[in-house]
Amino acid sequence: MSLNDLPEKAHLILVAEDDPDDRLLIELAFKASGYSNCLFFVEDGEALMNFLMGRKEYTEKGPAMPMCLLLDLKMPRKDGREALKEIRLNPEYSELPILVLSTSNSEDDKQYCTELGISDYITKPDTFAGLLEMVERAKTVCSCN
Repeated sequence: MSLNDLPEKAHLILVAEDDPDDRLLIELAFKASGYSNCLFFVEDGEALMNFLMGRKEYTEKGPAMPMCLLLDLKMPRKDGREALKEIRLNPEYSELPILVLSTSNSEDDKQYCTELGISDYITKPDTFAGLLEMVERAKTVCSCN
């Protein structure tokens, strides 16, 4: 999706994911659920923060306030843990629903994210059926139902 095609802010699901295969699978799973037109992807933590803070490359439609964020923890330039902390320190985003999607099943990661106020933590599924279940959880977190 291009910046000119961004949906209204109230319908935007922002996905921070660096792996192109995972981005494709997430998009396919949302498409199968009828929600692919509301996704916008950023590829690393720096791009995520630039998007949220309304930096010039994303300001054609003004600073974006997504209805929720799907956040990978392991990303280049700024990992998801750093981005999550930065997001939660910004009062504008204190209530933003955040669903962490990670390959990590670490209790330390889960606890860290929970303490920062995430809405849900999902270990990335390894099947398409699991991805569809993840989409249903995401739709609930993002109030898409």
